[in-house]
Amino acid sequence: MSTAQFFIGVDGGATRCRVRMRAASGREIVEEVGPAANIYVDFDAALGVIRELVANVIAKAALGAANRRETALGVGLAGLSSAEDAARVAAALSGWARVEVANDAVTACIGANGLSDGGLIIAGTGTAGIARVGGVAKIVGGRGFLLGDDGSGARIGADAVRAALRAFDGLEPMSGLSRVVLDEFASDPVRMIKWAQTARPGDYGAFAPRVFEAARAGEAGALEIVGRAARAVVALSKALEGLGAEKIAIVGGVAAPLRAHLPAEVEARLREPEHDAVDGAILLVGGTLSARGDLR
Repeated sequence: MSTAQFFIGVDGGATRCRVRMRAASGREIVEEVGPAANIYVDFDAALGVIRELVANVIAKAALGAANRRETALGVGLAGLSSAEDAARVAAALSGWARVEVANDAVTACIGANGLSDGGLIIAGTGTAGIARVGGVAKIVGGRGFLLGDDGSGARIGADAVRAALRAFDGLEPMSGLSRVVLDEFASDPVRMIKWAQTARPGDYGAFAPRVFEAARAGEAGALEIVGRAARAVVALSKALEGLGAEKIAIVGGVAAPLRAHLPAEVEARLREPEHDAVDGAILLVGGTLSARGDLR
């Protein structure tokens, strides 16, 4: 049982970072939202974002440096892939009553199901599945933009950009979606190639809403892209079931629009999470949850 008086949860994602503080009673005190905090894109920048948001939360809660030793910090990070990386982050965030660092899929799963058994599919800028059964977590997917993230907003957007270039070169029919994407680059393939050299997953993910819009309009190319993403989510669901997850939640920025493209039996099985990944990080580090409130 933790003796901390305050609990801070961090959800460091590829698109944004959220930080929330709760009292030992579980009462929410304050929350802050900032830019991405992906340690595999820029470790120092990600830690800088986390430190700044945590400092803002401490200040808004009218607490000071003296309260650090009575505050526990739980951190979930996008794509965290090893115990060594978790220890490196924890060491960089020392000075708290307790620090726990985990993959954001773990904290999101804990948030979605409380501390009970279950599974979670994250379908946002990236994708991952996690089954947490008997207190043991198993992550499926979540291998990053280059080697995984099938079904993600980033992959959907990247497929749209690739399709636009193929259409420009006459390798496939020009669609309304491809015209929209090409317009973003003044129909200049060299400009697109230069953009891609530095584009991050979130940059590709920004095109995902346009893909879903085109799919709703019945465009064949967009439906193919979205269908591919939906099949990836189905594969994650089956993998989690195979790991013993009897209840599975789905979260993320592309989760809602993708549900319309899932087989009926899969869509019916997926449910809304009980809590979010930030509260999952708070539960991870020993906190509890209750309604929002102030310090008084």
